[in-house]
Amino acid sequence: MFIGSRICDIIARDAGCTGPYAGIDMTVRLLIADDYELVRAGLREFFRASDVEVVGEATTAGELINLAERTTPDVVLLSPILLGDDAVAELVRIEPRLKPAIILLFSTHRSPALIAAGVAAGVAGIIPKTTTRDGLIESIQAAADGKTVWSREELRRAGSSADSANDIEAQLTRRERQVLTKLVDGLTNKQIAQELDISYETVKEHVQHILRKIAVTDRTQAAVWAVRHGLV
Repeated sequence: MFIGSRICDIIARDAGCTGPYAGIDMTVRLLIADDYELVRAGLREFFRASDVEVVGEATTAGELINLAERTTPDVVLLSPILLGDDAVAELVRIEPRLKPAIILLFSTHRSPALIAAGVAAGVAGIIPKTTTRDGLIESIQAAADGKTVWSREELRRAGSSADSANDIEAQLTRRERQVLTKLVDGLTNKQIAQELDISYETVKEHVQHILRKIAVTDRTQAAVWAVRHGLV
């Protein structure tokens, strides 16, 4: 589809494409999610007279979910800043609600945690905000065609992050892994104690050990961490 789109664009933009791609709409429906008006305006200008149609613009995570349901985009161009302080956790939370759209992150921020979460969530890649117009359009079209735009280095970093997660899992005791699983299920300490037939105080102690070992500050972050790294 991507190759055919470019052939149709370059060879027969005015006359129309013939052959196996004749009659097929090659336009990519794009939803922009960025909280800066100047960025959104610049992107709209970028996509003028291209095969990318902007079908909506979101400035919050809630608006993004609503627009994705209403406009059915092929690709979501998402700035992680829009997701708030804990962008990694929010990305994991909202990604299933944006399907079947493909997510492309649009950011100069490329932390290992964000890359690992993106790869695990099926994000097509991260596009730097310094990219060229042609480079951005090409990446969007590739993502719409089911291709990845992750670099080898980014995939390597994601693998390293997964290896770190496996090392941390090895440090957790069997009981701590059981408690972590219950945290993911949303159980309270009292409910976990009843489920595992241990005391409430013992559960509290296990939770504190888990938070310290995986370097997070609360049980919600622990649950997100576990899901993101596939440990439960």
